[in-house]
Amino acid sequence: MVIFLVCRIPQAYKWATSYTATKERPLLDMSQGVPGIPPPPILLEALGKCAANPRTCGYCPMTGEPLLKASLVREMKVTYGKDSDLCPDDVALTAGCNMAFITAVMSLADAGDEVILPVPWYFNHEMTLQMLGITPVPLQTTPQEGFSPSPEICAKLVTPRTKAIALVSPNNPTGATYPPSLISAFAFLARRHGIALIMDETYRDFILSGVPHYLFVPGSLQGQSGLPANWTWREHFIHLFSFSKSYCIPGHRLGAIVASSEVLKQVETVLDCIQICPPRHAQLVLHPLLSELRPFIRETAESVAHRHELFKSHLPSTWKIGSQGGYYAFVRHPFKGVSTRDVSRRMAMEAGIVTLPAGFFMPQQPGTKDGATGVDDRWIRFSVANVDDEKVKRVCSRLKELEAEFGWELDI
Repeated sequence: MVIFLVCRIPQAYKWATSYTATKERPLLDMSQGVPGIPPPPILLEALGKCAANPRTCGYCPMTGEPLLKASLVREMKVTYGKDSDLCPDDVALTAGCNMAFITAVMSLADAGDEVILPVPWYFNHEMTLQMLGITPVPLQTTPQEGFSPSPEICAKLVTPRTKAIALVSPNNPTGATYPPSLISAFAFLARRHGIALIMDETYRDFILSGVPHYLFVPGSLQGQSGLPANWTWREHFIHLFSFSKSYCIPGHRLGAIVASSEVLKQVETVLDCIQICPPRHAQLVLHPLLSELRPFIRETAESVAHRHELFKSHLPSTWKIGSQGGYYAFVRHPFKGVSTRDVSRRMAMEAGIVTLPAGFFMPQQPGTKDGATGVDDRWIRFSVANVDDEKVKRVCSRLKELEAEFGWELDI
């Protein structure tokens, strides 16, 4: 059976080709989640030198350079706490976090199995499952709950075919950041049902409020995490990470899987078939620099947080933020009875603002065009990381203008 899947971001850029940009009114791209700044000079210089060295052009170990795996573990103990039970043997490096996800899923599930995904979902996760013949089971979230998923509702979706629950926090597309207590509840749910909890934590370094979660800390050393005293993360938890956002190197395609030795045995088999080895230059360059780059990561996170506040303060009052965090703000448009796809299309074509409609991140209703859903169809994803402060203000100003220009009734 051939499965036809639609790549969403190219569709948004196709809309944007109809817009005539000028110096006074340039195209404003808030669609794709890409870093808005380059890597720091020390990293750029090191990458250039490494790429020019012929000795770095060969293969590296299948699961990555041991020195970078050790450096990553040290950084994770800074992020998740010094009591985190982690070692380099828990890590496999991959060609980006999407590779990490598909590898993890192939290590756990077969065609006909199920994986639970909160909706709105990251569309690459959903497409991956569809390509593998694995059923993505929607776990609906709501704006009333800040688009955070419910463990109680999730429990009702678990069947004998369920192999995993996959979460993204801070979330793509909604920006919702799940509190440690909620993540602990999902971990306990996964343990109770004997399934895996996969967490894509691509945007973890953009959390400024504290530790993302306590799953790596043994239960005997935890306080009020909600996990039992005999908790050990290796039984049911798989962590995914991307170097793309934190270090501003998305083109170098470097990610990581952190999992038990049992899972990593399967991961190695999959990687041997689809990867051979992860890109080598970035690995060799990063391992001695990770600790030195901590201030850069912190400054970048603070800059993105500032841009979130700027966007929130300048957004017209008729546009409502449902959640925001990481790279994204999830915003409800004010046009009564108009689909989010139509709004995003006209925003790109006529106003020069490129965004992604919520329908791109939701199950498609039978008999509808891509992007139509049975949920409140008025949410749009804005990526605040792509643009500088001045462009954020311009976007908000144009949003106010188009309320009159589009001629649609406002739901005030």
